[in-house]
Amino acid sequence: MSGMNLWPIGNCQVSALVDDTGRFVWGCVPRVDGDPAFCALLDRDDPGTGFWSIELDGNVRTTQHYLRNTAILVTRHEDAGGNAVEVVDFCPRFMRDGRAYRPTAFARIVRPVSGSPRIRVVARVATDWGKPTDTTQGSNHIRFLMRDQTLRLTTDAPIDHLRLEDHFRIERPLHFFLGPDESFAGRLDDTMSQMLERTAEEWRLWVRGLATPLEWQDVVIRAAITLKLCQHEPTGAIVAALTTSLPEHADSGRNWDYRYCWIRDAYYTVQALNRLGALDVLEGYLGYLRNIVDASKGGHIQPLYGVGGEATLTEREADTLPGYRGMGPVRVGNQAYEQVQHDAYGQIVLSNVQAFFDHRLLRMATVADFHSLEEVGERAWATYDKPDAGLWELRTKAHVHTYSAAMCWAACDRLGNAAQVLGLADRAAFWNDRAATMRAAIEAAAWRPDTQRMSATFGGDDLDASIIQLLDLRFLAPEDRRFRSTLYAVEEGLRRESFMLRYATEDDFGLPHTAFNVCTFWLIEALHATGRTNDARVLFEEMVSRRTPAGLLSEDIDPASGELWGNYPQTYSLVGLINCAVMLSRPWTAVR
Repeated sequence: MSGMNLWPIGNCQVSALVDDTGRFVWGCVPRVDGDPAFCALLDRDDPGTGFWSIELDGNVRTTQHYLRNTAILVTRHEDAGGNAVEVVDFCPRFMRDGRAYRPTAFARIVRPVSGSPRIRVVARVATDWGKPTDTTQGSNHIRFLMRDQTLRLTTDAPIDHLRLEDHFRIERPLHFFLGPDESFAGRLDDTMSQMLERTAEEWRLWVRGLATPLEWQDVVIRAAITLKLCQHEPTGAIVAALTTSLPEHADSGRNWDYRYCWIRDAYYTVQALNRLGALDVLEGYLGYLRNIVDASKGGHIQPLYGVGGEATLTEREADTLPGYRGMGPVRVGNQAYEQVQHDAYGQIVLSNVQAFFDHRLLRMATVADFHSLEEVGERAWATYDKPDAGLWELRTKAHVHTYSAAMCWAACDRLGNAAQVLGLADRAAFWNDRAATMRAAIEAAAWRPDTQRMSATFGGDDLDASIIQLLDLRFLAPEDRRFRSTLYAVEEGLRRESFMLRYATEDDFGLPHTAFNVCTFWLIEALHATGRTNDARVLFEEMVSRRTPAGLLSEDIDPASGELWGNYPQTYSLVGLINCAVMLSRPWTAVR
């Protein structure tokens, strides 16, 4: 199996990953890109710190599931003698006094469910990337003194047992609230039970508003909830994944920090959630983007920013942690912020364009928004035929990438659509004219008549899965013979069994060993669009079967072993699950 049996919980401010033994093994504070209070995921098999376990004495069986349509996890432990406990893990998230309540806090409720179970609670919060914290304690709390903040664990369990980390009998529900360093308001048991109820209701109401397809509803709902967990609600930013430094394959050195907002990944995320009608994510993200565009003053847009809009994300290595399964390095920050990736201009316009047409939005886009996006369009026009690092963020090579060029074309093309709906006929003509010029140039530079395919770069004759995206961008139509022959070449050259590589040429780290999950979903979309619907369904069912027990996917998969690799849960991969399910499902009219 995948080995990546991890269950995310969160509240769009903080999140944690819970492993198959019910331990918190990853979770950063005060937000997703912060210092990991739980870092055992990047430590050894038997870490000394950075985890929080609630263990049943003599445990022989652990089962896990989410409460229906929520991000609330239930873990059940049983021993050989019929004793059992259930642990409910969540991060509180609900409306309180007209405001969103989503503290930097993790809540756990342990209930005895049969027999006379004995448990042991081991809470070891780390700081500064893997160092143990000093603690102080009161009559019903322990404080963990992290470098930049203090977390307080309030509980109605006996503090002495927590301090000694010994086994004790659990005869009534016990409550644990790890949060800000302030005394807990209200009765712990009542307040936490209410928090649980209100958090469950908040998630279920959100899910009720999703326009899901008839088939694969459980797949789509879980992917959508998890994409929502990847949004930092206070700013609207959407991170590419909740983790850093999970390698793309064993000992690859391809270990990157994904806890930031890539303009590209966020575009794909809002596009998928829009298909389900989850407009809150789009609205929050567009607010974030308006700030990014304002700060750029009509100039260069970076490929990624911090969740608060920070522009500088200096990359360093945290040598205090050995890495996932000992496979370092552990990287903090991401140097790609210094790169030039021109596709971002297209993704900013594409993310925004719905807001000119969609009457459901609380804030529809205005003429002033259009004029500010025109500055982004100017950048797209100026850079579409210039070299960049491309969407795979090559660190030592620059080419004119067809994908980036087509994204820039899409920026100008969609500005024409927006101008039209705003009644700005002259601006519509202006942008449509530019788009036509760009299209002609891209078609001439990327088409290879001798091999009958679109190349991934203007200069070479390269195969790259991103070329399939010319379909989604409406740059090429499914019936266009150029698209069909390109698809044939890409599938022939990059497909490995049921999976797609990004490319099969050497990059900064040699040859890629693992397939890139979102590329497989791009292939499924193209197969469906070109009439190979049965092939598409078979491939999609295969990808559905590869999900972790939590119903999620990471970035990469080993085509030979089926093992999942890369950061987790990865937004691209979840986007693929949603888009393909929506596309392939039978209509609701089939059952109504």
